[in-house]
Amino acid sequence: MGPKEVGSSDSSNVDFKLEIVVIPVSDIDRAKQFYGDKLGWRLDADFDNGSDFRVIQFTPPGSGCSVIFGRNVTGATPGSAQGLYLIVSDIAAARSELLARGVEIGEIFHPAGDKYSGPDEHFLFGSLRVNGPDPEHRSYRSFASFHDPDGNGWLLQEITQRLAGRVTSSTTFASVNDLAQAMRRAEQAHGEHEKKLGHRDDNWPEWYADFMVREQSGQEPPE
Repeated sequence: MGPKEVGSSDSSNVDFKLEIVVIPVSDIDRAKQFYGDKLGWRLDADFDNGSDFRVIQFTPPGSGCSVIFGRNVTGATPGSAQGLYLIVSDIAAARSELLARGVEIGEIFHPAGDKYSGPDEHFLFGSLRVNGPDPEHRSYRSFASFHDPDGNGWLLQEITQRLAGRVTSSTTFASVNDLAQAMRRAEQAHGEHEKKLGHRDDNWPEWYADFMVREQSGQEPPE
C-alpha cells in the first residue's frame, strides 16, 4: 500500500476517538492540586481502593480528551510525558489566564522559519524557538509551554483556522470564548468584504455563518 495524500483517510464504519492520555506522576495529591486547583480542570473521578490502586481523571475546559494519573496506572517514569498540546483560539488570553492562576508558563514563541535545530526544548517545529507570536499571526504557529510539578511538558498552540481536511464533522465550538473569537474574526473579515462590495451587506448573517464553517474546516473564506 502506497503513501496517502494529506487529508485522505480510509473509510471506516467505526469511530476511534482519543479520549484518555496517561500522565506519569510521583506525587498523586500534588498532581491533583496542580491540575485541579491551579489549572482549573474539571475533576471527573478519583477512585482509590485504599491499598494498591488509585486513578484520577481531569478534563481541560472545552476538551473531548481527558488525562488520568494515579497509583499503578502506568509504569512510565514520572515527568516523561512531553509534547502534550492544548489547543487555544487566543494564545495571549490563554497564557494570561494561566499566569493569573499562578502557573509558571514561558513567553509566547514561534518557529524559526526553515530552521529546526537549536538549543531549545523540542516542540512541533523542532528545537529552535523565536520569542513572540508568529509575526503574521498564522494558525498553528504560536506556542507557549509549561510543566507540571513532575516535569511533564505541556504546550499551548494557537489554532484559529484548521488545515483543509482536518474537520469532517459538524461545525462545533468547544466553549463560549471559542465561539466569540470566531465571530470576531468573521466580523473583521466581513468588514473587508463590505469594502469590496462598496455597500452594506444585508446578508451578513449568512456570510458570517459561511465564513465560520469554512474557517473551521480549512476552506477558503467566502467571496
